[in-house]
Amino acid sequence: MPFTIQRGTNISEWLSQSRRRGLERLNFFTEADMRLIARLGFDHIRLPVDEEQLWDERGNPDEEAFGLLNAALDWAETTGLRVIVDLHLLRSHHFISAVTPRLFTDPAEAERFAGLWRQLSERLRRRSVDQVAYELLNEAVATDPADWNRVAMTAFAAIRALEPERTIVLGSNCWNQTHTFDVLAVPQDAHTILTFHYYRPMLITHYQATWWEGGFWAGPVHYPGQPIADEDMHYLNPRFLAEKVPQWSNEVWNRERIRADFELPIAVARRHNLPLYCGEWGAYVATPTPLRLAWYRDMLALFNEYGIAWANWDYKGGFAPVVRNGQPTEIVEVLTGE
Repeated sequence: MPFTIQRGTNISEWLSQSRRRGLERLNFFTEADMRLIARLGFDHIRLPVDEEQLWDERGNPDEEAFGLLNAALDWAETTGLRVIVDLHLLRSHHFISAVTPRLFTDPAEAERFAGLWRQLSERLRRRSVDQVAYELLNEAVATDPADWNRVAMTAFAAIRALEPERTIVLGSNCWNQTHTFDVLAVPQDAHTILTFHYYRPMLITHYQATWWEGGFWAGPVHYPGQPIADEDMHYLNPRFLAEKVPQWSNEVWNRERIRADFELPIAVARRHNLPLYCGEWGAYVATPTPLRLAWYRDMLALFNEYGIAWANWDYKGGFAPVVRNGQPTEIVEVLTGE
């Protein structure tokens, strides 16, 4: 059977982007969580894993972390969920980087990246190809898209040499954005899923998120419509009005505006006859709930219209989560109808 998915959720802050270790890591995500995800109507999870969690600086595997990864795959199989194992962060690559990551400048790092996938394949290849897929890398940020194409195909070939039928999830350059799909090298490989991420407009999806420059804005926002209305611009100083606001895509946003962004990845996927997947999308928890839900409904309507599979960001992290304090949130009904 092929690896088929429709709707899922990201298991963030567990084996990726987290300092939890030992008992705290063990208890953060459990079999009970997996059962809840299945019961709520999801059919898969996207499971980010970081190099620094799975291997120490000398390249030795952390058997406790690998044990948790395998336990999660066991739980998923028992509950009927599929899993995309996403190699999220490398020591040589972070999607938030002020300089070109070493992954793209040092040939040894590209080969080491392929080697990590060889090791993951050796450990996971017994898993059924209809249950587990591999995502090469989260949100590549190569200055030159040709560098991502080169590095991606090195890792792709390393996996294919070991697992000819394993589904591989391949994303576009520059944070998996939609507008970079035309420069993505797509292999002629039927066991491939193309993926993009979507968080536009940032003024809505990252409202008051402190890690980006527009997150300082705590004034009124609107969706659908222009996120910062003209009548609210007096709150901003002239420098931001002239330099920053245009960069934040403060234009009229609605379902049709989002549809326009989807056109390129849809066209590329159709040209290659491959499935399309939105592996991350979500709105930060500070976003006013009515706006967040309206944006979610528009996104889901487009996913359904075009047959795009998806996984929201995230299950219990800082975006509109599926659960909070162990209980389903208001987002669940919108995502799953449950």
